[in-house]
Amino acid sequence: MPEKLPNFFIVGAAKSGTTSLYEYLRQHPEVYMAPIKETHHFSTDLNPDAFRPNYARSLNKDISRWLQGDMKEGIFHAFVRDWNQYMQLFRLVTDQKAIGEVTNSYLYSSEAAANIRRRFPHARIIMMLRNPAERAFSHYLMDLRIGYETADFMTALKKDMARNPKGWGISNMYIEIGQYAQQVKRYLDTFPAEQLRIYLFDDFVQNPEEIMRDLFRFLGVRDDVHIDFSRRYNPSFIPKNRFITLLNAQKRFRDWVKSMLPRSLRSRAKTMLFTNKNLPKMTDEERRFLIDIFEPDIRQLSRLINRDLSSWLACK
Repeated sequence: MPEKLPNFFIVGAAKSGTTSLYEYLRQHPEVYMAPIKETHHFSTDLNPDAFRPNYARSLNKDISRWLQGDMKEGIFHAFVRDWNQYMQLFRLVTDQKAIGEVTNSYLYSSEAAANIRRRFPHARIIMMLRNPAERAFSHYLMDLRIGYETADFMTALKKDMARNPKGWGISNMYIEIGQYAQQVKRYLDTFPAEQLRIYLFDDFVQNPEEIMRDLFRFLGVRDDVHIDFSRRYNPSFIPKNRFITLLNAQKRFRDWVKSMLPRSLRSRAKTMLFTNKNLPKMTDEERRFLIDIFEPDIRQLSRLINRDLSSWLACK
């Protein structure tokens, strides 16, 4: 087996700080992260042909030419099915000790854990788990931003719960992605305990330095490297008006605008078109609705990972 291939995977959960993990890890000189943040390579039970149009359009499908270049302009996500293409993602590894990738569908996927173990039996697995009610609401805010949703949160929740069929890239899965117990159990059953690390999002937010030092030690790299924690990655924001919402939902239009703007102007354009002011807030009714759904799973997860998760059951 070639040496320049992953020896660790961050498998999720979605909307739980994994983008920040990815960016902080990239700052470490002994760590190499795949230039496609989410490859979905091992999620073989997900079927791109069944994806809803707006999600399918968000994927970078033809990466052949990009793989032959310097790969400096990273890609957020693509379905990299071909093994040879997957290996190409790591051809620029030099002397880094830790080689990894982040794909949030690996936690939800029923096949990813076994697929990773089959190919990389000694790989280290990292999870970041977030209060599922908070995760669902953050997911909803993201969907507002990109135009997947325009309704209020409760309406969006109930609409998504009633969808049939359901699945990754097919429905929003505000509930299903946050039902962690069976998802985590798959990895506990598949990998030895010493190859697993499970972090809680609240701990990460409160003390990112401590979590990253522990993660660096887990990966076998220096834990005294300076990491810039000042920037927030993937924060919540929404379009400033409905017209921008409608335009933003058009993937081709977004891609055209992005291609026309120099990188130096993209942040300024985002500030002009989007805002993090007056973001919708989850109501007490919505929170209680979610807690009632998630409570059995939270209690099961608490026993599985031997962590007190009672704060997740509090209706704040």
